Amino acid sequence: MKLNIKNETGRLKSVVLGQPNSMGPDPTLEESYDAKSYHSIQHNIYPKEKDIIDEMEAFEKVLKKYDVEVLRPSIIKDYNQVFARDVSFVIEDKMIISNVIADRADEQDAYRSIFEKVKWRDIINLPDTAHIEGGDVIVWNDFIFIGTCFSQDYRNYKTARTNEYAIEILKEYFPKKRILDFELKKNDREPYQGILHLDCTFNPIGTDKCIIYKNGFVDESDYQLIIDIFGEENCFHVTDEEMFEMCPNIFSISPEVVVSDKAFTRLNGHLRNEWGMTVEEIPYREISKMGGLLRCSTMPLVRE
Repeated sequence: MKLNIKNETGRLKSVVLGQPNSMGPDPTLEESYDAKSYHSIQHNIYPKEKDIIDEMEAFEKVLKKYDVEVLRPSIIKDYNQVFARDVSFVIEDKMIISNVIADRADEQDAYRSIFEKVKWRDIINLPDTAHIEGGDVIVWNDFIFIGTCFSQDYRNYKTARTNEYAIEILKEYFPKKRILDFELKKNDREPYQGILHLDCTFNPIGTDKCIIYKNGFVDESDYQLIIDIFGEENCFHVTDEEMFEMCPNIFSISPEVVVSDKAFTRLNGHLRNEWGMTVEEIPYREISKMGGLLRCSTMPLVRE
């Protein structure tokens, strides 16, 4: 397979979609590793496996409608494998294998058959102390946007997934890219007060537009830099409640076509009526209760 990911919206040809089968028992509060899951467990609304399967089947159906090759990881018994984005990610023609948190370390074994489709020289294995997950990495033509946490308490946050060392290594591998790092607010237990990954607060769509949540950034100057790059008129600003519902985390099949949660009425209306996009709406409310949404569920391999 010849990998090719130059941005977030080029016509999608091949993608890995996460695996909803054999989720196992609901996690305890202590076992949760993000604030949204903690909130769901705390309020006894953690999703059931059947509902997760139904939602991911709806997603796969839309992908195949647009002739996208959909690959799936093998099933690990009693293991949450919904969020494929964080296991590895692709920049241009290279696949970077993520050093995920210990709670998810076994998950990569299920991707062995997928990794085997890629030439070994096109796979980058990072040092053990370089931590990064695909949800924090957004490839946008000449830019690579990366979410991180510079706090001295980094090691104490389960939601801090990408560190400065990993960013420095990516700069060495992709010297021609303009790599911008953005410090995100972190909170392991309050989903309104922290951001798990960059794609939960910012997501480019189309050819020159984006969805953005201002209060996800530690420094307002980082938010302003994105506004300057895309232009104020090309930015859709989400509210606190929309961020909580994972509104930025939709997924592009092409510059003209996005897959979105049907619950996002304000966003979907804007995409259609103001920006002239085709919006494929599917139910994804249950999966949102686990701290991720549509982009989190995918690992694009090839875009035109």
